[in-house]
Amino acid sequence: MAALDKPPPAAEDGPGSGGERGILEGLRRLEGNDPRESGCRIGCGAGFSSDRLGPAVDLLAEGGLDWLVLECIGERTMAFGHRDRRRDPNAGYNPLLEARMRALLPLCRRHGTRLLSNMGVANPRRAAERTVEIAGELGLRGLTVAWLEGDEVTDLLGPQVPSCEGDPAGEARGGLIAANAYLGIEHLLPALATGADVVLTGRVADPSLFLAPLVQRFGWAADDWDRLAAGTLVGHLLECGMQVTGGYFADPGRKEVPDLARCGYPIAEVTADGGAVITKLTSAGGLVSTATVKEQLLYEVHDPSAYVTPDVIADFSAVTVEEIGRDRVRVAGARGRPRPGRLKVTLAFDGGWLGEAGVSYAGINALARAELAREILKERLVRIHGLACPLRFDLIGVDSLHGTAGVGPVRTEDVRLRVACRSRDRREVELVLWETEAILTCGPAGGGGFRGRITESVTTASSSLPREAVRCRVEVLET
Repeated sequence: MAALDKPPPAAEDGPGSGGERGILEGLRRLEGNDPRESGCRIGCGAGFSSDRLGPAVDLLAEGGLDWLVLECIGERTMAFGHRDRRRDPNAGYNPLLEARMRALLPLCRRHGTRLLSNMGVANPRRAAERTVEIAGELGLRGLTVAWLEGDEVTDLLGPQVPSCEGDPAGEARGGLIAANAYLGIEHLLPALATGADVVLTGRVADPSLFLAPLVQRFGWAADDWDRLAAGTLVGHLLECGMQVTGGYFADPGRKEVPDLARCGYPIAEVTADGGAVITKLTSAGGLVSTATVKEQLLYEVHDPSAYVTPDVIADFSAVTVEEIGRDRVRVAGARGRPRPGRLKVTLAFDGGWLGEAGVSYAGINALARAELAREILKERLVRIHGLACPLRFDLIGVDSLHGTAGVGPVRTEDVRLRVACRSRDRREVELVLWETEAILTCGPAGGGGFRGRITESVTTASSSLPREAVRCRVEVLET
């Protein structure tokens, strides 16, 4: 594991930390602040499974957050979680859960911030149990963790796999590993209603992770489609982490972003009417502008007038984006229509074995030698050995070998030949790696730096189920 951005903070213990949330809530009641009027400050602490930890620590320490949400599941991430759980019943949750919880739980308690995440992936129960164990090790007594299950719907599909989208190669004919429905706020709200300090889930629609805390805070009705659309807009803008604070936006010379190495995660300041300001910590690098917000607004939105989620069909076509201060952008104008009757389902299939191998060629005539090596491998693998599995040949690299040699203005040629394949027969994959490595002495001249690996592979496809077929369960654990 790579070193963390910052060392985890020391654990907090004793009445000064454990009771701070209760004190703060008591003060709010004494002041007569209705939470529906006081707004909600929600931050994103991860936008994918391996996102950075340090900026999430900063958000908790400096952000004054009501909620920190870590969105850590992609479609393939879910499939890999099921693959891992098949190997080990205690695995299948996000592999960075332990490092994140050790760093974040003490700060959540200190600042009265609740944590919500789908780091449970394919094993929410074990993720919750491990979180409670970590809290105990940190001395965080009385910390509660709720876990939500029900997104896995493999058993509901029966013996026949439903028709799928996203499977043009027919890879779904392989063994079905698991199927997961995209849960929404109707499934998530009972977990939040437990009052647990930490809520862990499996597959929940990304914007729903952010919408549910807003619905709970403001008491929005289940059919208040415009407010649900406004909250979905907030969730969509936050869900990818640093994409909206300049990270994935940056493009040198075209879209400059300051202090990108210290880019921070986003924060949304949301009011009861659904209005929101997207911002970040003033101490963090990065940028929140109309341009960063607009790019994320359109990200993965096939139809801005009909963004389909489990909670609402959101219309973003009339959304306004207004810069009201440095790194402060106000968004408004989302509208909503009734939610769909079916839930999206991602199906994960056994994709067989994936093989990858590479050889480098450098110096004079390197490209021609790499091209010859490619043709030799095609001849041997396809025509001589008769392999019918999918194969791919790529020529990669400029200065990958000599870029640090300090040769001055003279540029020497270097190319890396990459060969990849997928097969359900491991022997075919092993043959591809064998033949590629043999190129080193069988010619052409000058090949070196062979590397090869074989890994299990998964594929995914999409289907749907009636929402009433999905049944969820919530349990709460405590240190």
